[in-house]
Amino acid sequence: MKTADVRADIPLLDEVIYMDAASTTPTPKPVVEAMCDYYYHYNVNTGRGAYKLAVKATQKLDEVRKKVAGFVNADFSEIIFTKNTTEAINMVAHGLKLKKGDKIVASNMEHHSNLVPWLNLKKRGVEVEIVKTDSNGVLDPSDIEKAVDGNTKLLTVTHISNSIGSVQPVEELGKIAEDNGSLYLVDVAQSMGHMKLDFKGLNADFITSPGHKGLLGPVGTGFLCCTPELQEQMEPINLGGGTVDEVGEDDFKLTEVPYRFEGGTQNISGLIGLGAAVDYVKRIGTKKIEKHGRKITKMLYNEINDLEGTEVYGSPENIYGIVSFNIDGMNPHDLAKILDETRNICVRSGHHCAMPAMKHMGTYEVGGTVRASLHYYNTKDEVGTLGETIEKISSFWRDK
Repeated sequence: MKTADVRADIPLLDEVIYMDAASTTPTPKPVVEAMCDYYYHYNVNTGRGAYKLAVKATQKLDEVRKKVAGFVNADFSEIIFTKNTTEAINMVAHGLKLKKGDKIVASNMEHHSNLVPWLNLKKRGVEVEIVKTDSNGVLDPSDIEKAVDGNTKLLTVTHISNSIGSVQPVEELGKIAEDNGSLYLVDVAQSMGHMKLDFKGLNADFITSPGHKGLLGPVGTGFLCCTPELQEQMEPINLGGGTVDEVGEDDFKLTEVPYRFEGGTQNISGLIGLGAAVDYVKRIGTKKIEKHGRKITKMLYNEINDLEGTEVYGSPENIYGIVSFNIDGMNPHDLAKILDETRNICVRSGHHCAMPAMKHMGTYEVGGTVRASLHYYNTKDEVGTLGETIEKISSFWRDK
């Protein structure tokens, strides 16, 4: 599929220049149609009945699990459905039953969702060590080697920073964790769907992903990927219907993994949409998406970086899909609002749920940054329009 084909499937793109993929992506028609097909023709609960429609809905959900597993080179039983990445990370943080004396190692470029759950464990006596990145927001593996020790139960890092787009050396970090006998979690929220990801190749014990970003799926969907052996060691945090095989007045028996982690009625239509989104991304081709993404990311970086009175964060050689910037002396929220009101350009502004990262980049006190985040549907012309508009605003701002 060409970029124009994808744009034709997303009516929203006729109305605005949408550059907030790091938050969520607009949903293509085939994904919406798959969800509507569920509502129109088999809108029943899963795993709850023996009648034909219930069997069909259950089979459809199993098909989605199989599609997601195949997409990331995992096994069927390694996929746990969640409503987002945040829920997936909290499943791990609470499920591992970490105790006083255990240690977590993370970076200062993490989204709050991959930091707050770990900081919360300090109340139990768990140590959390934060490793600082360089001036471009990239981890040095040697710093991770120094931090990971015999007490380290988990190393957790984001693959691509949601705030500035810096790409971490996740394969190399996985080897460090493996050599030290530590578990390894990779938050792939900003890389999933943008490039080929191999669960086994990452040397990761856990990967966490939403459905509504790079995968072009609906909101309220996501997954945690980890082995059945690890799942058996973890404690489910959402117990109830669907998680048990037997219940007595004084005890219960958990059902098999991964289902014991999926308590209650799932977002069935959303997950049906997620399966359709995986099919859609595969039709485009992840190699094609990544090639396009790298090209327009560098183009946008250079467009803005070459302008007088602007600052762009990160290195053009090591960011993907996200260009984070400011105009000197201008509040990022004001700049984002002007872009929206004058040219219908949708970008995010603020701290991007990554305050430690913003402090590290020196942008916290000025209100964060403006963040343009891209996907396959974005074009060179849109990048040019944003660059031209930033130039005009910057020039006007300097002349005030």
